[in-house]
Amino acid sequence: MLILLSGIVGFAATAAGVWWFLAHRGPVRVFGGLLAVAAPLVTLGLYVAGGVWVNALVALGLWAAALSCARAALRRPEDERAALMRGESVPPPRRPVLIMNPKSGGGKVERFGLVARAEALGARVILLDPSAPADVAGLARQAVAEGADLLGVAGGDGTQALVAEVAAEHDLPFLVVSAGTRNHFAMDLGLDRTDPSRCLDALRDGEELRIDLGDVAGRPFVNTVSFGVYADVVQHPEYRDDKAGTALDVLPDLLQGGEGDRLDATVDSTPLTGQQALLVSNNPYATPDPFGAVAARRTRLDGGALGVIGIRVDGAAQAAELAVLGTQATGLNVLTARRVEVQGLPGALIPVAVDGEALTLPTPVVCTLRPRALRVVVPRDRPGSPVPPPPLDWRRLTRLAFPEQPAPGGGPWDTRTS
Repeated sequence: MLILLSGIVGFAATAAGVWWFLAHRGPVRVFGGLLAVAAPLVTLGLYVAGGVWVNALVALGLWAAALSCARAALRRPEDERAALMRGESVPPPRRPVLIMNPKSGGGKVERFGLVARAEALGARVILLDPSAPADVAGLARQAVAEGADLLGVAGGDGTQALVAEVAAEHDLPFLVVSAGTRNHFAMDLGLDRTDPSRCLDALRDGEELRIDLGDVAGRPFVNTVSFGVYADVVQHPEYRDDKAGTALDVLPDLLQGGEGDRLDATVDSTPLTGQQALLVSNNPYATPDPFGAVAARRTRLDGGALGVIGIRVDGAAQAAELAVLGTQATGLNVLTARRVEVQGLPGALIPVAVDGEALTLPTPVVCTLRPRALRVVVPRDRPGSPVPPPPLDWRRLTRLAFPEQPAPGGGPWDTRTS
């Protein structure tokens, strides 16, 4: 019991230290950083001094094994099969057009020879000029007018979304080439993010997926729309060059209610008030636990529902609660919806991050979904997405471990009639 209690106290102290480090400046930030580092070390030191460190390691290992066995027991093959998107074979396109951003992903277009490979497979490539702003959607519409029967993009998720909307408007196949920095959209499609040239295999041996396309105030999105803390950080011009430094400099004002405003939203008919951060995704993430190992993945993009995560943390105690309890914490709301409306003063502008791009939009901002509006062509041979582990349902685990016994006289051999 002492091992368990000291571990919980150490974990809570670490969470509180992280909160003070992120939400304050000056001496409080320094103290928070020291606490976040010292708490686990002190806990470990107490275990060593008390001669129970071996017991603690064994207990930790047993707990990890128990969680692994619990998840294995909860796996259902039918659920795992339903979690994966299946495609239909399609013939190769005759006049594919690909738009490529040579700056995206630190120069992946040139590094992987994407232009030459795409042209060898019969595609026409439109190479953007890095020195001048480009109307990507306009280029895509012009390509359609000239007879393109497939549109594709080698670039970031924001550019992907703009061309995807044009493809959806004209019911044309859309090709994703993972040439961006993080390639979240490509990851959730099961594409190879280490070698974007493999995505071009879809031009000769592909299958088609029908997926949903998000809409925020008339603008498309393929991944997420963020409001609140993250959206405020992205607005700063120095964010692109120094993400961590900018976030650390801005977060205290945002989390303490200075620069950042609290958000009120309506998720279908459910009100969410005073949120510091709100994330709306094109289909929900794999597990409702934002700290889970595969929480940053969506196994399906054709479920017809928005995923919504709202966070409200008012102090160190709630930060610790969020870290310890996860989805059971009072400061975290995890929902699905068809429509999300973020409120504010009529016509007031609020910062919004759409697929990582910084925008300001007038309130109310409405997010919806266009079910199965986009035809995405992917290579038949692709890495795929890992099947997420099932959420830990302790009630179901209890029923599996201690099944109810049939009533006396009942069971399959009971011949009594009613």
